[in-house]
Amino acid sequence: MTQRGTRLSAEDWADAALEALGRGGLAAVAVEPLATRLDTTKGSFYWHFRNRDALIEAALLRWEERGTTQVIADIETDPDPVAKLRRLFATVIGHGLTHRIELSLLASADHPAVGPVLRRIGERRVAYVAQLFGEVGFEAAEAHRRALIGVSVYLGNTQLASTAPSVLPATDAERLALISSTVDALLAGAPGPF
Repeated sequence: MTQRGTRLSAEDWADAALEALGRGGLAAVAVEPLATRLDTTKGSFYWHFRNRDALIEAALLRWEERGTTQVIADIETDPDPVAKLRRLFATVIGHGLTHRIELSLLASADHPAVGPVLRRIGERRVAYVAQLFGEVGFEAAEAHRRALIGVSVYLGNTQLASTAPSVLPATDAERLALISSTVDALLAGAPGPF
């Protein structure tokens, strides 16, 4: 919440839209409830956006930036591809709110603004993970296959975190051990030590 009189940015509105999306799906991204939540008027919204669709597009770009672009940039600070894979899985499987947003977006994949973004992000994620497996030494086709498995593990974990959290590890240590085992399995047969 902001204090009335504080000028909100387009990013503030997009962040609020993402939070609403994570709580209640695409239908929860509505101008009046968001204005109330932000303690502002609809006029603030119209200062930044022409309509709800423009807000949804801005929120999707913000989600892509945070959940993919920034994650990749952070992972790329490490020169070791195996360490990158381990950090990547530990990072993405640990994102609670991101999971809820991701699931809400997947449920709205037929929306004309959502579908293309999900497709672009899915392709980018698979390509990046394949790049990491390529850096480990796998041939392109095998790197791509392992990337598909890895991204599928992430999506499956995301689904389980929402629908059946009791089946997932209860402690951080157990979660990290599972992630480590997953990456070890994906690296099995890698050309060279890891």
